[in-house]
Amino acid sequence: MKPRITVITLGVDDLERSLEFYRDGLGFPTQGVIGQEFEHGAVAFFDLEAGLRLAIFNRKNLAHDAKIIQTEASPSEFSIGHNVSSKEEVDKVMQEVKEAGATITVPAHETFWGGYSGYFQDPDGHLWEVVWNPEWEITE
Repeated sequence: MKPRITVITLGVDDLERSLEFYRDGLGFPTQGVIGQEFEHGAVAFFDLEAGLRLAIFNRKNLAHDAKIIQTEASPSEFSIGHNVSSKEEVDKVMQEVKEAGATITVPAHETFWGGYSGYFQDPDGHLWEVVWNPEWEITE
């Protein structure tokens, strides 16, 4: 298998609320909800960089599609890393997500490994880390 991840899908409880958070609050580009004509098909895609897409899909529909039993959500299963080019940009993004309605779990701070980061949760509890790593060059 080639390491070719093109879509990260988040199961959400309220598709419209999550659409508003990512589209209106964070400014992620999207065509909005599509697939509503299908019984378990309503989904929204957001275009990210390098051809990657973020999808939001109702949690019960994701379980149905994958043929698994829906379980309780756990924000500690994984986090999505949003790397930025400076400490100041970490602070700026953390303020933007707070204004968009995110829950700040860890304010921006100096890390033990020499970077600078903070954590937030989206409206469904998905965990994001906004991070500046002095060893990684971020190109715009």
